Amino acid sequence: MTAPRIFIDADACPVKDEVYRVAERYGLKVFVVSNGWINTRRDAFIEQVVVDAGPDVADDWIAERAGKGDVVITSDVPLADRCLKSGAQALKSNGQAFSPDSIGSALAGRMVGEHLRSMGLQTSGPPPFSNADRSRFLQSLDAAVVRARKALAG
Repeated sequence: MTAPRIFIDADACPVKDEVYRVAERYGLKVFVVSNGWINTRRDAFIEQVVVDAGPDVADDWIAERAGKGDVVITSDVPLADRCLKSGAQALKSNGQAFSPDSIGSALAGRMVGEHLRSMGLQTSGPPPFSNADRSRFLQSLDAAVVRARKALAG
């Protein structure tokens, strides 16, 4: 059985340390993917990947590699959509899981927000990250890893 892998869309991810804890507990490989160098732990199970600057370069690197049994940590809706289509799971840093049932409305909401911003309207960003979000993320990631291990075993 191949072990699940975790991919972090790392440029603005507030839960890298939580990912490392879960990955270490389960013995999983973590790819920390960013457009620039990020100070990461120096452990054998963590691989830092610095891609070229440019729109969607990190997203492309992750989407080309993530597949069945993998877990992707991202708030980027189009990346989550690509990963779901390849059989990976996708989680936001607040613990919310993207799913085939929810990704369509998430993509539509993103397009509406982009349209409003292009018209000069200010839209609110995400709410401040809280300890409850961190706790929910840990629970969601643990559950996603369990599902990923079952998917690879069966």
